[in-house]
Amino acid sequence: MTQYYQQKPMLQQATLPNGLTILGEHRPSAQSVAFGFFVHTGARDENHACESGVSHFLEHMVFKGTDQLPAEMVNRLFDDLGCNYNASTGEEVTTFYAAVLPEYFETVFPLQAAILFPSLREDDFTTEKQVILEEIAEYADQPVYVAYDHVMQLHFREHPLGQPILGTPQSIQSLTAEQMKTYHREHYLAGNIALVVAGNFDWDQVLELAAKECGHWPAGETAHPCRCASPAAQTVVIAKPALQQQHIMSISPAPDSCHRLRYAAEMVSIIVGDDSNSRLYWELVDPGLTDIAEISYSDYQGCGTWLTYLCCDPEAAEDNWQAVRKVLEELDTKPFTVEEMEQARNLLATRLVSRGEQPMHRMLAIGQNWHSRLEYRSLDDELEALDQVTMDDLQSVIREFPLRLTSTVSVGPNTATL
Repeated sequence: MTQYYQQKPMLQQATLPNGLTILGEHRPSAQSVAFGFFVHTGARDENHACESGVSHFLEHMVFKGTDQLPAEMVNRLFDDLGCNYNASTGEEVTTFYAAVLPEYFETVFPLQAAILFPSLREDDFTTEKQVILEEIAEYADQPVYVAYDHVMQLHFREHPLGQPILGTPQSIQSLTAEQMKTYHREHYLAGNIALVVAGNFDWDQVLELAAKECGHWPAGETAHPCRCASPAAQTVVIAKPALQQQHIMSISPAPDSCHRLRYAAEMVSIIVGDDSNSRLYWELVDPGLTDIAEISYSDYQGCGTWLTYLCCDPEAAEDNWQAVRKVLEELDTKPFTVEEMEQARNLLATRLVSRGEQPMHRMLAIGQNWHSRLEYRSLDDELEALDQVTMDDLQSVIREFPLRLTSTVSVGPNTATL
């Protein structure tokens, strides 16, 4: 496979005395610089009984600012510099990131660093609580998210990965500002955070700014128990008579984030269930039987998932779901072809390279990889690992992690048991 960089970028790495990890991938030809703080905390770190949704809620509260930087000033300063900034909360990590022209990095960095330790004012908390509740209600009106939350809860049961990232109306209503302050105090520790910078930057300036703006952050690190899930095989039907389509989602175990077959798992998901040119696509979508028939692969610490999703006319739901089952069962009798393997490899390589051309995407990839595996992988490293996947690897991954439809959720007007 073609080497992407003529000169392979090197990871620059440092650790502040308080434990903050700093990673940099310098590319002088880039026209921007992107940086992000990856906080090792997410929905799986919450106390389900009293904290569900606090990580995502706290992400919102960060942008309410500090005593010196109220929310209006935070947003105005970011916008005045043309900064592309945002945040996201997942099951395992909360990320605050920005991309800016290199000449504005020195101005934007202190702002981003400061708001990670917000004031968490009571009036802001009360106001934002209503925003979160409205967001939960909005997602509850979208059947694909209803199916996803329910199938994750069915599959993981009491495992923390089964908790909804947004929380529930009940958990958010009962959450207090003091509980959030305690959560922030326990999890937003320097040893729990990685600063990742990618693109066109000066490393000495990064270290100087990090020491000045982040060196006073409290030291420490939170334990992250990584127990395996014990999946349950259940089927749930959620009646939604007003819907025009049936949404069916099923989940089964897959390789975790450190598994040697995770690249093979990515390729299998492309071959079997990509949104075009996959086995499910040709069987169901191309003939016009369904709108969507896909499989996605997600990896977490300690476990992973295959997620199968079907969206179709309610009256055809049973027949279409049987067709999905048939495609998956035939994996035992219809081995992958060399053509399928190479098409999947090329597609994933194209996606990696096209995203890798942007400092923002490289920063996010480096941070996620560091969070999951405590290792740096250049774009060429990723392409090389993809290039090394063999046909035996593809067959091994479906033997070790068969695409069986375990926990299944059906949402829509068709209430038949699948």
